[in-house]
Order: sequence, then C-alpha cells, then structure tokens
Amino acid sequence: MHGLDGKRVLVTGGATGIGRATALRFAEEGASVAVNFVGDPAPAETLLEELADINPEGRHALAPGDVSDEDEVDSLFATAIEALGGLDVLVNNAGINYLHEPHETHMPEFDRVMAVNARGAFLCAQAAIQHFLDLRQPGVIVSTASVHSVVPKEEGVAYQMSKAAVAGMTKSLALRYARDGIRVVAVGPGAIMTPMNANFETDPEEMRRVEDTIPVGRVGRPEEIASVICFLASDDASYVTGQTWFVDGGIMIKRPG
Repeated sequence: MHGLDGKRVLVTGGATGIGRATALRFAEEGASVAVNFVGDPAPAETLLEELADINPEGRHALAPGDVSDEDEVDSLFATAIEALGGLDVLVNNAGINYLHEPHETHMPEFDRVMAVNARGAFLCAQAAIQHFLDLRQPGVIVSTASVHSVVPKEEGVAYQMSKAAVAGMTKSLALRYARDGIRVVAVGPGAIMTPMNANFETDPEEMRRVEDTIPVGRVGRPEEIASVICFLASDDASYVTGQTWFVDGGIMIKRPG
C-alpha cells in the first residue's frame, strides 16, 4: 500500500485479536508500531518481538495504559510518541463486551463497556488530534466500530450502543478536522474469530448458528480486518474520510429470513 512505509502507528488494544493482526500488517508495510495494552504484558511482549523480526528498522514499542482513564491516555501517548519519534496514525481499536439480555444487564458492566469503547475511543482520538494540530501535520485515525452499530443483536446492548457512538464520533471529527489534513474513518467488522468470540471455537452449534447469518458462510479472520484498516490509513485511501467501512461477509446486505 502507498504511504505506510516509515509511518508511526499507535494501535490501542493491540496485543490480541484484530489489534494484533493490525500491528503485524503495519509492520509488514514498513511502519513503526506502538502497541497499547492493559493487564498481562506477555502477549504484547511476544508481539513486540514479532514486529522487530518483520520490520527490524522500525522503532517498535509498548505503550501500556487503560484508554478509559484520561491520565493513562496522556501517559500512553507520551510513551508512544517518544518511542516512535512522533505519530502519524492512530488505530482506535481497544474494546470489550459483556453478553447479557438487556433487562439483565448489570450497570457496572454497562458503564465499563461504554467507558472503554466510547469514552476511550474519544480520549485517544482527542489526544491524536491535538498532537497533529500542535505539529501542523496531517494524520489519520482509524477506529474499530462494528456491524452491530447498525445491525441489532439481542444481547450486548452496551456494546452496540458504544460502537454506534464510535461511528457517530467518526463523522463528527472527520467533518471538523478535514481542512486540517486529518482523516477520520472507521471499520465495522462482522463476526471475526478473536478472543472476544472464543465461544465460536468451543461451541460448534454456536458457530453454525453464526455462519448461517453470514452470506459468505464463514466467520472472518483478524487479518481480513487488518488489511482494510491499513488501506484506510494509507495514501490509497486519501480521499476517504468520515465513513465506516463494513467488513462483514455480507451481513449488512442479507434480508431477514
């Protein structure tokens, strides 16, 4: 892809799943990558070694921190920017989910999902935009929304609400900062084989049920989302802003029944 070689990229929630695949793809494209994570550092440390093997000339780094905490966001951005020597692309990927019937949703879990997925996405976007504006440089923000920001699901209402917020934020920020050379876009994954969907592998019946809802007949791979994220961040997508690109195996076009 054009324009990714030498770019400096921060991937939030980057140690596993879509974030991990995205970090690796950026490294393959010649970018330097900072990996944000919370909790156990082992997966992020392993990923860091892989990034160095793929792109030895890159300035790869770890940037731990909870994206829902304003102070930690300030810290993780400072760490990433210092390690990378600047920032060109933010991949706003950190996210969590709890599956409950709406009437059984526990408010602490609801609040946590909204804090990470919506508040965290905005705090990180805000920090990236401020960096771009301070240096009067162009930049790109690619956020992970979801097909379920549009397509309803019976469980996980907080997740759906938070991802709809990400899609709305994408439009608002894109409109405000387009003249500053800042593109803001989002990708909307469908059913993807990630740790968040680990039950697909352990429950064959659930896997079949999910596959029946997907026109192409299978769940997606993290690498398939990563390729679209990298495209949207690249110069090949220089005329794209304010959009959510759905990568869902056709879920958005399937009619009920």
